[in-house]
Parts: sequence; C-alpha cells; structure tokens
Amino acid sequence: MLSSHSYGLILAGGRGTRFWPASRTRTPKQLLPFTGKRSLLQETADRLVPLIPPERLWILTNEHLRAAVRKQLPDVPARQILAEPAQRNTAPCLGMAAHLIHLQDPKAVLGVFPADHYIAKPGGFRTFAKAAYAAAAAQDVLVTLGIEPRWPETGYGYLEFPPRCRAGETSPRQLLRFREKPDLETARQFLAAGNFFWNAGMFFWRAEVFIHSLRRYLPKTATLLASLPAVTNRRFASQLTEVYPRCENISVDFAVMEKAAADGIVQGLAAGDIGWNDLGSWNAAWELAGRDSAGNALRTEALVHNAGGCFVQAPGKLVALLGVKDLVVVDTPDALLVAHRDEAQSVGQLVKLLEQRKRSDLL
Repeated sequence: MLSSHSYGLILAGGRGTRFWPASRTRTPKQLLPFTGKRSLLQETADRLVPLIPPERLWILTNEHLRAAVRKQLPDVPARQILAEPAQRNTAPCLGMAAHLIHLQDPKAVLGVFPADHYIAKPGGFRTFAKAAYAAAAAQDVLVTLGIEPRWPETGYGYLEFPPRCRAGETSPRQLLRFREKPDLETARQFLAAGNFFWNAGMFFWRAEVFIHSLRRYLPKTATLLASLPAVTNRRFASQLTEVYPRCENISVDFAVMEKAAADGIVQGLAAGDIGWNDLGSWNAAWELAGRDSAGNALRTEALVHNAGGCFVQAPGKLVALLGVKDLVVVDTPDALLVAHRDEAQSVGQLVKLLEQRKRSDLL
C-alpha cells in the first residue's frame, strides 16, 4: 500500500466507438467485460486497490455513465465519481481533479489510468506504478509510463527516452520528447533503436506540480478550474456546470506533456513486459481471446468448416463459419457487424455514418 497521500484517477468517460455495436453511449467498452466477468473499469480498479484503497480513487466520467460507474464501483465514494458537464478532453478533467484533491490534501500525489486498457500482469504493473509514484512524490516533475513495444505499431504515439535506456528499469529517466503516431518505416526504426516506448497515457504527478504546469501552459483553463469550490461544497455542481464548458477542449499530451518535455520537466519510466493492451479494436479483442487450432476466437456456439482467424461474439445464437477468414462478427439485438479484421480500426467510421443518419437509437 502506498502512502496516504497517494490517489488514483481513472479516466472512464470515453465512448469506445471502435467496439460498436457492443459499445454504445450508455454502455461503452470500459463498462463491458472482455476477458472475464469483471468489466474493464472494474479490472482497472482491481489492479490499483492493492496500492490505493477505494476511498482514495477518483473516477472521471460523464453524466451518461455516472450512475453505471457508481453501480460497478460501489466502494468508491459517490462524490469522487466526477461527471464532466461537457466534453473537454483530458487536460481540463485532469486539471479539475488535481485542483479538487489538492484542496483536501495539499501533499497529494496522483496517478492517471485509462479505464479501458487490459494488463495481463497486474503485479508487474504495480511494481512500475510504485516506482512512478515515488519519483513524482520526490521531485517537481511530471512522470509518464512507457510500454515496451512488441512490434512496429503505427496506431500509438511513442515516448523517446535517452539512448541506451532499456525496458524494466525502475529508475525514471528524463524524457526527450513525445512522438506522434509514425508511419510504418519510422515505427520500425523506433523498434530497432530500443529507446522508443509506446505512450500508454498513464501519468504521475503531485497535484501542486500539475496545477503549476497547467497555469504555465494552459492559463485560461487553469484560472477557470481554480474558481471551483470543494466537492463537499453545496455550490460545487452549479459552479462546475457554469465553469467547465468554458475550458479549452484539448488533451493533456498536447496541452501540457509535450511542452513540459521540451522544458525538461518530464521523466519517463520504461516498463518491462506487463502484458499491456489498449484494446483499441475488435482485432485486439481477438488477440486476447482464447482461439482454436485455426485461430478462431468464438464467444458463442459455432459450426466451423474451412474457416480461420475469425472473431465471433453472438450471445445466444449459433453462428456457422464456412470458407471465410479473418472476419469479425458481432451480433446484438438491434445491429450486426461483419468486418474484416484488417478493417477493425475503422469501425468508428460506421458510428459517424450513424450520426449523419441521425440514428441515435443505434448509438
């Protein structure tokens, strides 16, 4: 267990559009189970509880999901499940949390964790998280956790560490810079160099250090958030509704972390193998699932003949696969998805088409 000044912030407000039709506005992927009976959100909290008790966890979500989050995490105090009154990306919501927690604990050290990631080795994760918390508590720096790349991925941003930095070190290094999603050739160069790590969106900092950084790099939003009273104040909800929509709509990476890295105040921890997967698409779900000898991941009763590499999720229905390869088949009561696994990253485009057709009943 970490010190009593350590807090966990779980980001649980996303829509998970690339997991349509299972993921919807009111039941996005972080509220769904993928590897067992517990949802991704619950598994995220489960990983943290050996380090941080539920009373020091804060959940950042939206009004659509707040009730469902409370139901899934009943041990987290209700006032610590914060619902954004408007979508403003991660910089404002993390600034809000840092301000509110700092009001009640000026020595607070915060860790930031997306609710929709899968980590196969939670013990290894906690080893690196403890080291990151310790570094953030001891210095006036922002700390980020890098994931050792396992292939030349073009769908992730990268963290550039100093040369000769290797995975598994528990002493943080000064981060050189954040790198945007690369093309394939650049990703191959990153992998070969050995000092580029995937950006998993996990951060650690003292609340006062992040507040100072927000004032420096995003002063308008920092000033607005500083006007909020404590969550226990009866005016909190009305003030949040009035102030928050006026904050800038920007991610913490662009607003703070990239600029802070250029100024030399970001440290990185190069995590070893913790079995991390961002579950970014149905293809990632196929990679994690148990598969038969032909590479099929079947989450339903199925008849299979001359078919391989398919992912099928169709509760209560027999699905027959005949002469097909590398398909994603996901059935829900009102929608059916059939896609090639290579196109899984593009499922979010279908959601945009539904929005254009004003099919809110399917969103």
